[in-house]
Parts: sequence; C-alpha cells; structure tokens
Amino acid sequence: MPKTKTWKVAVLPGDGTGPEIMRASLKVLEAVSVKFDLDIRITKGEAGLNCIDKYGTNLPEKTVDLLKASDCVLKGPMTTPEGAGSETSAAVKMRKMFDLYANVRPAKALPGVECLNPKTDLIIVRENTEGMYSGLDFMASKDTAFSVRVITRNGSRRIGKFALELAAKRKKHLTIVHKGNILKVSDEMFKSTIMQEAVLFDAVKVDDAHVDAMSQWLIKKPETYDVIVAENLFGDILSDESAMIVGGVGVGPSANIGASFALFEPIHGSAPKYAGMDRANPIATILSIKMMLEWMGYNVAANAVEKAVEKSIADGIKTPDIGGESKCSEVARHVASLLAGATHVPSGQKARKPHK
Repeated sequence: MPKTKTWKVAVLPGDGTGPEIMRASLKVLEAVSVKFDLDIRITKGEAGLNCIDKYGTNLPEKTVDLLKASDCVLKGPMTTPEGAGSETSAAVKMRKMFDLYANVRPAKALPGVECLNPKTDLIIVRENTEGMYSGLDFMASKDTAFSVRVITRNGSRRIGKFALELAAKRKKHLTIVHKGNILKVSDEMFKSTIMQEAVLFDAVKVDDAHVDAMSQWLIKKPETYDVIVAENLFGDILSDESAMIVGGVGVGPSANIGASFALFEPIHGSAPKYAGMDRANPIATILSIKMMLEWMGYNVAANAVEKAVEKSIADGIKTPDIGGESKCSEVARHVASLLAGATHVPSGQKARKPHK
C-alpha cells in the first residue's frame, strides 16, 4: 500500500502516569504505521502541570507553535490545579485555541472486560466550547460566586449537525440530553435548534431526555442508545458514567474535533499516585490512537488496532483495573506484536487533507 501523505502529529505525554502510558502506546502507533505503510511523524512537546514551575504556564509558547505546525495532537492525561486563580486546564486551552467544538466519547463494551451490559455500543457527543465551561466563573462579591452557562444557537446547530451526521453512519438514532424543564430558555434553544437541524436527516430517529433521567437509563438500558448529544457539563458527566458502564475510564478514549484540527486523548486523569509503577491501563490511549486513525481516513488500520486490543484482552494480557495482572508496557507491547502479525489488508482509502 503506497503512502498517501505525511501526517504531523504533536505528542504531549502529560503528567503522572501520562509519560509511561504514552511511551507504551506509541509502540502501537509505530506498529500500525509500519504494517499499513502510514507516514505518521511525531514530535513531542511539553504541557501540563509539570510545565508550570519551568515556564509559568501549563501550555508553553513553544508547544503552541508545535501545535500550529501539526495536523493533530495525541495528548496524555494532565493534572489541572484546582481553586480560584489557578491555571486553566491545558486541554481546555487547546480546545478553545483550535475551536475543537465536538468532544466524541465512545462507550463500547470490550469482550473480556467485565461491564454492566455487554451490548453497550454508544457515543456521547459533547459540545466542547461553551456551556458551563465557558470560563465565566467569578466572585461577584466576597460572599457570592457566579458561574455563567453560555448556550448559543450557532454552537447548538453545529454540534447537532455533527451528532446527526455521526448517527446517520451508525444506528440512526440520536438522543438530545437537556434540562429544559428547569433551564427553560437556554436548554429549550439547545434542543429546538438541533430538532430543526434534524429535519434534514430523515433516516435518523431523534428523541430527547432530561439529563437526570438519562443518568438512570444509561445504567438500566444502555444498549438502547446510539448517539447522545449534550452541552458541555452534562456531556462530561454522562461520558464518565458511560465509561464505567463498559469497564471504567481506563478503557475510555476520546476525540476533540474541529473543522480542520483534532486532539485525541484518554478520558481518565493522570493518577499521579501510580506514576512510575507501570500499572496504568494504556487501552484508553491506544483506542484514542484508533480514533485518530479514523479521523485521518485510515479506517482499516483503525479497525486493526481495535481488533488487536480485543485479542490482547482475550489473551489475558490486561492491567489490574480490568481484572488482569499485566503491566502497562506489557499490554502495549502485546497489542503491537499482534498488529505486526496481522494480515495486511489494503485499505484503498484517501487520507483527509492536512491542517494548514
């Protein structure tokens, strides 16, 4: 299979367990690139809590320059300080910088991983740039704090269209999550704007649910859902819940997608207490690589990564959080070896145009 183009990927290892997870997971990216003759060139950069003492920020200017020269970012987990006046999350900065408005978080049961419902296969699409994470969080007086939730018609329309297009390619079912009975103005606009967009998608069944009800139904009958779209805070909470339904955040990948740029990362935190112990689960990051390959247009290579992860689990090579005894590095090494031995299937795919 001839190389189609050169992809420039910025890699940010992150904090805590991030560097060891990323080091292990890059072996999988290298294996799949060799197997399918993909020209993916990585450049490592610095970001996260570890940068604050050194640079005074968790996203140094030289890293910003690296991102702007890249097609996409593969990011490890990063620690974000808490409390008033502390540094804004590096991930939030990047999402806003590149207008990565769609946060895509699949929750799919993996054979061999204990979960609540093995039929679960859904995706939560979270609006990524506004809502409760708009950054308007401040003290109005010494005794009163305000957090302003921003919902715009344009933001609702584009995340609705993204979710509808995704549903049209899957099981043709979209559920809009909101709290319109209480947030009568902002959530009514969010819901109605997406409903208006849905008129153009005749094949997609569209329904809606209050966020509190959805938190229950995800546990009781997750197999009945396909694509779920929500504003920022609701989507953040529900996507962590859905990850636990299929085995935990250690198997939860995600993508942050904009018009011409994207960021891929595991949904879990940096778990600093486990740093250096080689016991963190790399599957979420490996499956984030799978999502990156899909975004690039390499669907066959992406599918091979997913199958290798499933085979590794079936072989009993898995970390303690999902019932195994293997180390982080051992899991990634096994997945990479399975890819190296996989049958080559030419994809005949055209790659996406690179970010300029």
